[in-house]
Amino acid sequence: MNTFPMPIRTGYFGGSFNPIHEGHVRLAEFLRETGLVNEVWFVVSPQNPLKATADPADASTRLQAVRDALFDHKGLLASDFECTMPVPSYTSDCLRAASARFPNREFVLIIGGDNLDVFTRWKDYQYLLAHHDILVYPRPGATNTVPHGWKRVKLLDAPLMDISSTDIRKARGLD
Repeated sequence: MNTFPMPIRTGYFGGSFNPIHEGHVRLAEFLRETGLVNEVWFVVSPQNPLKATADPADASTRLQAVRDALFDHKGLLASDFECTMPVPSYTSDCLRAASARFPNREFVLIIGGDNLDVFTRWKDYQYLLAHHDILVYPRPGATNTVPHGWKRVKLLDAPLMDISSTDIRKARGLD
């Protein structure tokens, strides 16, 4: 009897993490604890093509901050995968490359409701819809509505936290 190991459901949580905060970590822990994923990769993006909130030159500093924040959290890992991709990095390209490089993993995309609202502007969003489960964290001010027919997209019933990297940067006088 041939038995093949089940792929590891790996949450692909991409972002600038500028800065990483408790909300990011608590969401990832929720996803693991509820069994939606086995582990979560916090994939630091050097530059989001739809935002101007992070300097590609400081990606290594943000990556180290993510590593520090996740140090004691089992199954939550900092990843430099997007830092190895051309800038700006596109999630569809990164997930294609990650899936090819790590065939024992089933990558599950983790996004916020604000990204769901602009998802059709993402490069090759149809590829993402067809090839990856997508978990959406509801965000204040977003519609948090999954379009009809997007069968692999799930709006999470997760504890809501009114915290954002943008608010943290503003409070620190960085925006």
